Amino acid sequence: MPVTRSWAASAAVVLSLTLGLTLTGTAYAGEIPSNTEGGMEQSGGNDDSGIYAAARITYSGSVAPNGASGNVTSADVNWTPPPCWYAPYLGAKDFKAKMSKDIERQLKTPGIGSTAGSALTELKRHYEAGYGWSDNPGYEDYNVDKDGEGMFWAGVENPNEPDVLKRSSCNDLPFWVDNGEAPPPRYEEAITPQILAALAYQHMQLPDTEVTLAPEQTTKVNLPTWAWLDKAVFDEVQATASIDVPGFDLQATTTARPVSLTLEPGTDDAVTYPPSGECVINDDGSIGEPYARGKANRTPPCGIKYLRSSGNGTYNLQATITWDISWTGTGGAGGDLPDGTFGNGQAVTVQEIQSVNR
Repeated sequence: MPVTRSWAASAAVVLSLTLGLTLTGTAYAGEIPSNTEGGMEQSGGNDDSGIYAAARITYSGSVAPNGASGNVTSADVNWTPPPCWYAPYLGAKDFKAKMSKDIERQLKTPGIGSTAGSALTELKRHYEAGYGWSDNPGYEDYNVDKDGEGMFWAGVENPNEPDVLKRSSCNDLPFWVDNGEAPPPRYEEAITPQILAALAYQHMQLPDTEVTLAPEQTTKVNLPTWAWLDKAVFDEVQATASIDVPGFDLQATTTARPVSLTLEPGTDDAVTYPPSGECVINDDGSIGEPYARGKANRTPPCGIKYLRSSGNGTYNLQATITWDISWTGTGGAGGDLPDGTFGNGQAVTVQEIQSVNR
């Protein structure tokens, strides 16, 4: 007699709350590794119980250190990285060792409630005696006879997702996937190259590039200030996320290419060049034009003219770079992601032009 989905939901809660089996914790599938810019290899390892936790996401390229979110802001306010996903967790023998031990321990806990006890009993029958439901059959002895031919998959939380409800929404019971096969279609959050690309986007670290100004730092009222970025310090950036376990190997590389620079003077008493404040990228990959002697009477292609002194303070010039972001991944997959932006603030002193009376 198959169990119902309502039981499955109860068992999932018991699994996470009563068993203390934190499938989304740092010792299990999808762990965000400690990285430094330039990348860092991290393979699977043993958790505290000696069980091999094979599926880890490895980040490389220009990524934030220690698994933190990068400095890219999506231009699309409605776009967010995935809050959770399903990924390979453990092989059959290791899963049995982990799950059966925790179930037995909790069943023997003094004072365990009837609801939790019933859910634990049904959970045990699901993995040991084949009890399941229409689109998710149960397992005989934790699929041990298929060890090495596939893995149990489990939900993984994105530790950088601030909404706990979204982060914990991949809460279906661990399920079996044969090597080389795709997870059942109903697991829409199963890890894919596109999900890896979104995670690479989330962890991408763009260069902290300061715009070159002329005059530098201190300028005069009504004097055009030229602004530019050389291609040498303004080039494309890449970040890669990958997952590699027996029978399952995916990767995706997210590439950010600079396309424009937007200048915000930090005061309404200023004009920008061009009037939109957006300086587009040149054919040679640079932005704007360096100032040189003899250009004093020309209008800069990218720059600012302040109309009022900053007094005893400074204006906070915001220089925001817009990046076109795309991705490629395993199997020829690829596409576009929302444009990203990253801005720097620069203090600019604006002085009145002093006249001398004779």
